[in-house]
Amino acid sequence: MLATWREEVAMCSGDRLVADFVAGISARPDLPRELDEHLTTTMDGLWVVWAHKLAWQAGNRFVPLTGGSRYPADARATCRRGGAHDAPDPGCTCGFHALSSRRLPGLPGDHDCTALTVALSGRVLAFKWRGGGVLWRAERQTVVRIDRPAPAARIAAVPAKRHPDDPDGRLAVVPAATPRDSGPVRLNLPVSCPVLPVCDDDAGWCLGSSTSEPSPASLVLV
Repeated sequence: MLATWREEVAMCSGDRLVADFVAGISARPDLPRELDEHLTTTMDGLWVVWAHKLAWQAGNRFVPLTGGSRYPADARATCRRGGAHDAPDPGCTCGFHALSSRRLPGLPGDHDCTALTVALSGRVLAFKWRGGGVLWRAERQTVVRIDRPAPAARIAAVPAKRHPDDPDGRLAVVPAATPRDSGPVRLNLPVSCPVLPVCDDDAGWCLGSSTSEPSPASLVLV
């Protein structure tokens, strides 16, 4: 596994559970109205959750900012604590963590990390988050875009309302008319994926103050 760096890191945690549902199926999940904007469909017509997180990139894998276990671009989670429950579980921290927006407060813009856009499927839990958005914990996570995080000031300047669209590498507000190449034109979930024990993943927006800046090169295999 990967050794963690020596610094104070706070793991993102949610507040009240507001939804517990299954995504990655053809039936649209029955969610509270305020969560509908985070749903999108794949090429096959499967409903998934569009979400965001930060991580270190190490080769073809990603490392949570809390120094947790590495994960590939597509994986299904199990609880690494050996509990009798499936991941995610409301009473545990298992599952893949992500947030509802890249524009939520707390983005550690001074850290050289990678911004990921992910599609969440399988069982998904939605928690109210102190930053004003939603903290998701999901059974399956598929990385659909890798990008350098924009400075916090630039992110704040983007209008708050933006519907999920295709991972084309551009950040733009979706206008009233459907633009060309938007939506699920290229989004597709792999047929199968590896299963990993995950209990220490993190969305990456809650990095505490530190005196040094870690990098993938400082994460040493042990």
